[in-house]
Parts: sequence; C-alpha cells; structure tokens
Amino acid sequence: MFPTPVAALDHNTAAYESLPLVKPTGFREYDARWYFEKEINLMGVQALGMGLGTLIRELGVKPEIVVGHDYRSYSQSIKLALVNGLMSAGCKVHDIGLAMSPMAYFAQFALDVPCVAMVTASHNDNGWTGVKMGAQRPVTFGPEEMGRLRDIVIGGLFSVQAGGSYHYVQDFAATYIADLTKRAPFKRRIKAVAACGNGTAGAFAPQILEALGVDVIPMDTRLDFTFPHYNPNPEDMKMLHAMAERVRETGADVGLGFDGDGDRCGVVDNEGNEIFADKIGVMLARDLSRLHPAATFVVDVKSTGLFATDPELIKNGVKADFWKTGHSYIKRRVAQLNALAGFEKSGHFFFNAPVGRGYDDGVVTAIAVLDMMDRSPDHTMADLYRALPVTYGSPTMAPHCPDELKYGVVDRIVALIQDMQAKGQKIAGQAIRDVVTVNGVRVTVEDGTWGLVRASSNKPELVVVVESPVSKARMRTMFETLDALLKQEPSVGAYNQTLPD
Repeated sequence: MFPTPVAALDHNTAAYESLPLVKPTGFREYDARWYFEKEINLMGVQALGMGLGTLIRELGVKPEIVVGHDYRSYSQSIKLALVNGLMSAGCKVHDIGLAMSPMAYFAQFALDVPCVAMVTASHNDNGWTGVKMGAQRPVTFGPEEMGRLRDIVIGGLFSVQAGGSYHYVQDFAATYIADLTKRAPFKRRIKAVAACGNGTAGAFAPQILEALGVDVIPMDTRLDFTFPHYNPNPEDMKMLHAMAERVRETGADVGLGFDGDGDRCGVVDNEGNEIFADKIGVMLARDLSRLHPAATFVVDVKSTGLFATDPELIKNGVKADFWKTGHSYIKRRVAQLNALAGFEKSGHFFFNAPVGRGYDDGVVTAIAVLDMMDRSPDHTMADLYRALPVTYGSPTMAPHCPDELKYGVVDRIVALIQDMQAKGQKIAGQAIRDVVTVNGVRVTVEDGTWGLVRASSNKPELVVVVESPVSKARMRTMFETLDALLKQEPSVGAYNQTLPD
C-alpha cells in the first residue's frame, strides 16, 4: 500500500526518501503549484499522479491522458514521477515530451485523448513546479475538481488499478507546428522581436512565426532554465523593458514576448511602448468585432474598463462579460457563453472558433496580433494603440501574503469596502459608484477610476491593479487608498513591483 502523504518533512532524512511530501496549499483554485523539494518531493508527485488517475475514474472519463513538461532542470523527473502514479491508477499515458502548455492542450484534440496533465511552473521563479490538469477538452480543472483532487491525495484515497501503460509520442512538436502553419502567410511584411526569456517557447515560437513569413528577430530564445536575463513573464516590467529596448534597437514593427510555458503573450509596439495585455485585448476585440459583429468577449476583473466603454466596441455591438481571473475560470466562461474570445490582463487569451479551439496559446495570440496588423496595412502597431481612448493603468502589483492567510485578508478588505459603500462613505476621495465581488473586490468611483484587490491563485501573494480614465494622479490616489487598507493587515508584505513613474 502506498503511504499517505504528509504536509512537512525534513530534508536529508530517511523519512524524506520514504514518504510522499505534499503541502496541501499547493492545490490552488485551478492548477497545482509547489516549491519543489520544500513543499513536494518526487514521491509526493507520484501520489499526485495516483490521485489524478483516481479522480479521472471518479469523473467517469476514459483513463487516458496526455502529459508534457516545460524546460526546467527538474521538470522531466517530476513528469516521470507523475506518470508512474498515473499508470499505477490504471491510466494510459501519452507523453509528448518537452512542450509548451498549449501543445499539451492541442494534443488532446490531435491524439483524441480526453485528459491532460502538463508539468509546468509557468512564469514562476526557478524552484517552483506545478501541474495544469483537465479531463474535458478544452477546459481545465476548477475549484471543485481541485478540491476533490486535494482530498484524494492528502487523504491517501487512491484507487490502484491494473492496465496502466506508457506511450512516447515522438516528434509531436512537428504536428503542432504543422497545425499552426497550414494557413497562408501574412501579406504584410512584418519584422517582429520574438522574446522567450530562455523559456520553453524558445524551442517553438520563432520557428512558427518564420514559417508564416515573419522576419523574426530572436531574443533570449536559447533554452536556459536559469533564466539569466529576466523571468519569462510578459506581465513583468523587466521583460517588457528588455523587449522595448530591442524593438527600438532593431526598428522592429512589433515585439512579441512569451512566458515560461508559452500560453501567454505580451506586446510592445514599434515605438517601444509597452502595451499591457488588457489593452491588447481591446485592440483585438476591435479588430475581431469588425469581422464578427455583436460578439461576446469574456474579460477578467483585472482588465481595463475600456471593454465596457470603448466607442468602437459599443458601435460593433460587443458584449463584455467581466469574470473571475484565472485561466481555468476564463476558459470555462468562454465555453459556457460560446464567446468569440476571452482576455486576461496577465496575457492569457482564449480564442474560440474560427480563431482557435478555446484554450490559451501564446503563439495563437501572437498570430492574432499579426493578423490584426495584416488587416491594417496603413497603420503601425503604435497607430492602433493610439487609437484607443487614453486610460492610466498600473501593472499587476503583487504584495507578498502567505497562502494560508491571503484569502482571509481579501475577505476582510471586501467586507470593509462593502461597508463603506453601504454607509455612503467615499474612497479615493469620491463616492463609490460600483463594487464587483466576483473575484476579490473591484471598486469603481464616480469618475470611473477603479481599483482591484484579490488573492493570487498560484503564488503566496495578493494582486492589486488600479486604473483611471482621468489622470495618473487619480490612478495613484486609488492605489494609495487601497495600499493604506492593506497596510492594516500585518501579514501583507512588500510588493513585487509598484506604480511606474
């Protein structure tokens, strides 16, 4: 019988080599994340595989699954431990090898396999690992499935089954690349920086763009799991700054940046302006709604208010549905509403047919941006950006807060702001116009300035975002107001980044 996992173990002990370590907080709202060796060990990963196989059978789904891994020094060993657990639970495993997360999602369709388990820490720093899972293409697990998986694994409620098997899918990358390049090349000659942060996308994204006729300027495309230049996270200002500098140096038409597992894309225009992903979403919604009037777009609560107020989107009959942040949440909402696309400020974009298959793929997003440029041959990327109404928005700022405490902190902030609204009190110097609590709290005041506080779903952090359609000063006032509320919480620590000057 396989041992029941434990929540903590001392390293360099016999117990560490004999028992599965699985910290319960690693089961997040829509995927799993642990600091490897401190919060989970290889036996713990094996337990996770056994638990996932058990859950798949509970859900009544055929026990057949695609697995892949990102480029980290430890990802392949973690994947093989996961595979061992899956096979112990009687699953037929299709291993596509080194992959971006969207390649694993695509494999569910290409190989006609119902389930997926992609070993990746996404954009998290080195030391982190995790698994993105699903049992119903194109969606991935949400809180209900993740909660049940946690209970199975932590409780040792494994169902060991015969019949497990392993199949390595040789050169699956060629199938994925062929799927994205079977279309006609772009008519417009586009020079693009392809920034990969030495992450997994470097092995695939430049090749795909070149096959579509793009003049690619590769940037940090060599695989290097130490991430020597910056963390591959196109929401991080350090990566955006590096992309902007390379665009200006080379005279590129656009800069495209991919995160560690290739499911997100960030954009810099030809003048070196770093465009936050929610504004890219508005630009793409403008472009796509001209082709598909009255389309519905799902938008996460961190995103700009322009999705509801932009005159062009209103003219095209667009319906914007603001929803919970998180790739699993947005993916499910896009499928539920049969929306044309879903957009997250983090750079996860989800395109339904005819653009995509409903899951997030950074390369598909890059192609959508290039298609938008191709359909606007007389305008630069900077022209398209300037055509948007001006708002003043912050990057996603993340003060540290322990996983065990962060949801309680957010609950108290939500209650505090709701109480202020009920009492007619002002926030950021103005009356409260609207409070949305679908995911943390998003509070909007009279002049349209808004601020968001929520708990990060994949790191021990909170998330703070602010925006104003009026001025940088009003944006800063909203940030200072929310920051003052958070400073009343002893468990809230330093920010990963703050407002730009």
